[in-house]
Amino acid sequence: MFNTRFFSASAPLLAQLAQSLQRHPKRITAAIAGLLLTAGGGAFAVASLGPDADNVPVRTVVSPVTSLVEGSTLAQLTDNPDFSLYRSDYTRFSDTPESLLQRLGVADPVAVDFLRNNAQTRQYVLRRSGRLVSAETSSDHQLQQLTVRWIQDEQSGNFQRLTLRRNAQGSFDTDLSSAPLTVNTRLAGGTIESTLFAATDAASIPDSAATQIADIFPEINFYRLFKGDRFTLVYETLEADGEPLRAGRVLTAQFINRGKTYEAMWFQEPNQRGSYYALDGSSLRRAYLNSPVEFSRISSTFGGRIHPIKGSWRQHLGTDYAAPTGTKVRTVGDGVVDFAGWQNGFGNVVYVKHANKQHVTVYAHLSRIDVQKGQRLEQGDGIGAVGSTGWSTGPHLHFEFRVNGVHQDPQTIVAENAANPISDKVKKAFMAQAHQMREHLASAALIYGANAQ
Repeated sequence: MFNTRFFSASAPLLAQLAQSLQRHPKRITAAIAGLLLTAGGGAFAVASLGPDADNVPVRTVVSPVTSLVEGSTLAQLTDNPDFSLYRSDYTRFSDTPESLLQRLGVADPVAVDFLRNNAQTRQYVLRRSGRLVSAETSSDHQLQQLTVRWIQDEQSGNFQRLTLRRNAQGSFDTDLSSAPLTVNTRLAGGTIESTLFAATDAASIPDSAATQIADIFPEINFYRLFKGDRFTLVYETLEADGEPLRAGRVLTAQFINRGKTYEAMWFQEPNQRGSYYALDGSSLRRAYLNSPVEFSRISSTFGGRIHPIKGSWRQHLGTDYAAPTGTKVRTVGDGVVDFAGWQNGFGNVVYVKHANKQHVTVYAHLSRIDVQKGQRLEQGDGIGAVGSTGWSTGPHLHFEFRVNGVHQDPQTIVAENAANPISDKVKKAFMAQAHQMREHLASAALIYGANAQ
């Protein structure tokens, strides 16, 4: 009954439409609109009027298809040796010629022997970590060309390139050259499931960019993040021949922690040192970093405790950071090295006197010292590596903050020493850049928010 009513009601409308098209062909749009407006309800009913798919007869139609490859068999195509295979990876300190080439898909004893005995490959490739290496091989996995790229001197803005090419004699020729680095930018983002580094690893974001995020937002406790926290960022990449060698500076970032949004942007005033600011112009850079060890775990806080060696209750005059031996130790603020060497229970220790002459920081139990007395440092510069020298029960950094010779809780000093906001003379330029960075963050949020869903 429903179907009959629908078609009987639609017949006059269809006849009216046909007449309109004949009389007024230029009014096609209006005629169609009239039909849709008067018969809109029926349009949705059409979908239910078709036959049940289960009752439709099924027929199999067989039709020959002409081969796209005329005069060639599959065996002939797969036996064609004229193609190359490409693969890239990063060198590891533990690499041998065999392990490196195997990771690159190379099965070539001649290439293995060349890497082992060539002076340039021993100097620039083996026992070097983090260098980008790309291999071109033939279809039978014989090495045709190996290219290694790395940043030798960041101040020059160049990268170095070592190239090995197979010659007509079956051996290899080497060529060492340099070329300018290219600076590019990338959008990235992720969602916290467990830790910041787990989230950045899942999003293929370099660890150096993740460490910068932790330094940019001192208000966030990155040791206790919450599942579902989100972040987006824009960061620089230093590229060689179109291949990223490493991450550069984070230009802008947003972190949503427990529903609260934090935003930051890098900005540098003329003839001033650059710093991070909130997008309203207030400074996020503090006079001192939260931690002298990048994203490590505090194993002993400032205050009273049972001494781990002497076994008695004593005042702990610093903060201990547990980290593997060799982990980079950095100065928490600008200053000058006041002492660098061995000192009793501290073992290898560095004292840094800061711009405020009353402030001195101490870094003890180092496995090595990378600075010397009188050397000028900027916030974040490396001064050594975590170790277990002196009176120590395991690898960690003992860190102290002294004001006029009196030990203070480092976390209290860090919280009290914020930097100044942006100056009025560059406010207009800052706000223009902040507007652009907001657009970048919005784009990143759209892209990575959609991916997360």
